[in-house]
Amino acid sequence: MADLHETVHPIDDGSPRDVWPAMKRGWRQRCPSCGSGRLYGKYLKVNDVCPECKTELFHQRADDAPPYFVMTITAHIVVGGILILEQLYSPPTWVQLAIWLPTLVLLSLWLLPRVKGTLIGYQWALRMHGFGDPSLDEPEEWPPPPAETAS
Repeated sequence: MADLHETVHPIDDGSPRDVWPAMKRGWRQRCPSCGSGRLYGKYLKVNDVCPECKTELFHQRADDAPPYFVMTITAHIVVGGILILEQLYSPPTWVQLAIWLPTLVLLSLWLLPRVKGTLIGYQWALRMHGFGDPSLDEPEEWPPPPAETAS
């Protein structure tokens, strides 16, 4: 991992960032900025900075969203497959389990880094969570301070 103190901070000129290309780069597990640097150092551990273009990636806040998206996608595929197979062939339960349990595990493991990368690309393109102007990430004061009254 690169030391954050040695990071070259690219200037954010405020130019528009294309959302779809950034999300596609994330799907391919590449840096959303340059598309050539690796997004992950390990299976799901995001690099602090891109090894190629030095874009800071530690701002990402994927949190729990990727697993929820992956669960939704895999559940639709697996449940749909179970229902279709049951209607067409009505196989024994052990056959259904032998087919769909490994499919569920492998599909989840394959999708998780891709969905997380897509979400990171989306965050980068929209300048969310420090990927752009840090002042935009400051939470608003709530409740707002009382308005001063003119006497």
